[in-house]
Amino acid sequence: MASLNLEDMQQIQKELQAKYLEKWGGLSPEIGRDKLLWMMIEAGEVADIIKKKGDDAILNDPETRHHFTEEVCDVLMYLNDVLLCYGITPNEVENVYLEKHKRNMSRW
Repeated sequence: MASLNLEDMQQIQKELQAKYLEKWGGLSPEIGRDKLLWMMIEAGEVADIIKKKGDDAILNDPETRHHFTEEVCDVLMYLNDVLLCYGITPNEVENVYLEKHKRNMSRW
């Protein structure tokens, strides 16, 4: 893969969900609530690295940078699970993202 996009990420998550269906319980709005909570925990781990290691370590220490990137990827994985649980497509995200960008660019 030259560049991973949201559609690719969702496909990867679907594969993981299928593999661990019995353990993880599949994709549904009820499961989506739990996934959102797990995503927030992972975001807290991202913030914890910033707090404990600092910006310089994230920018310059390969081990810290890798750990930081792993935690950010965990957030993205749970975010994609949430989107899948609620049936939100990459196209929907793209459209709303671009609408928000246009609206924000026209402010002030």
